[in-house]
Amino acid sequence: MENKKKCLVIGLKGLPAFGGAATVGESLIQALTNTYKFTVLSVSSHTKTKNKVINGIPQVIFKNYGKGAFNTLIYYYQSLWYALTHRFEILHLHHAESGFITPFLRLKYKVIVTFHGIYNYNDPKFSSIHNWFFRFSERLNVKFANEIVSVSKPDVEYIKMKYGREIIYIPNGINITEKTEELLQQKKPNDYILFAAGRIYEIKGLHLLLEAMKLVNERTLLKVAGDINQVTDYKIQIEGLSKLLNTEFLGLIKEKNELMKLVSDAKLFVFPSLTEAMSMMLLEVVSMKTPVIVSDIPSNKSIFSHEEVLFFKSNDSHDLMEKLQFANEHPELMKEKAEKAFQKLSLNYTWNNIAKQYDLLYQKLS
Repeated sequence: MENKKKCLVIGLKGLPAFGGAATVGESLIQALTNTYKFTVLSVSSHTKTKNKVINGIPQVIFKNYGKGAFNTLIYYYQSLWYALTHRFEILHLHHAESGFITPFLRLKYKVIVTFHGIYNYNDPKFSSIHNWFFRFSERLNVKFANEIVSVSKPDVEYIKMKYGREIIYIPNGINITEKTEELLQQKKPNDYILFAAGRIYEIKGLHLLLEAMKLVNERTLLKVAGDINQVTDYKIQIEGLSKLLNTEFLGLIKEKNELMKLVSDAKLFVFPSLTEAMSMMLLEVVSMKTPVIVSDIPSNKSIFSHEEVLFFKSNDSHDLMEKLQFANEHPELMKEKAEKAFQKLSLNYTWNNIAKQYDLLYQKLS
């Protein structure tokens, strides 16, 4: 296997992964590691400096330069320099907003980019300058990348309409592991509702869930997993809404098995996001056969149907209130939906099948 082609991965920022896009990238690498020799470019804000090799995958760890946009900008420029001063057969870049380095990478490489969501709106987490820069970088990726993959069907259509370019749809996936099966065998739902997101701010919709629970006078324990310190004003809003509710804030849970145990033990998971590409969190919840209430945004409806999840009208806390009542009154029906969602996931969204599509792209470009 010494003849394995070398692939440089930029944009994951650190292994082991936490967060949706990084989990996607890590899962893809693990699925193709017998065929390709991967190197991941990381930054010490997203991994420990001692993590030179994770599950057999080497990573180069750059110095951290604080938090936020500046650290990300320096990371991508460090990655560009590393790519131009080393040699690889394949270069895989992640994120639509990474496009400001793509024209320079093209001086030496053919580039495949995976879009994990696109900024066709103004994200409230970022300033107007940041949002402009994201759209500018997206345009550069569309213009200069050799191949573009999107994890979202709606985003594929958006790119085609906006730029006139055909890009490839390859969905996210899940690994049904021995640990997954073990958790399913031990599954004994407790009396709590779960909300989880890596970074919690307005577009994740936690405020809608809290408003709905107040409207229905829901006294069931709500557990909230994720980093709520992303946007100060939003954190204050969430703290105010949760005062009279039975709410437990758990913080960001980086240990995957701990998070999946939390998901498995929940009687209900609520996914109220206002926008997503293709959520890994949603797929992971479904892999635990936990009943789900989800917003009816296009990315969710492109994966699951009414037979598999309970939809509510996006950005409508009153409709979410009604769906919470329905779920409480029909637990057996919610279990049936969860089982059907799991079966769809097992048939259509596993990494063994998805990785084959990336393998064909790697072969095409190398």
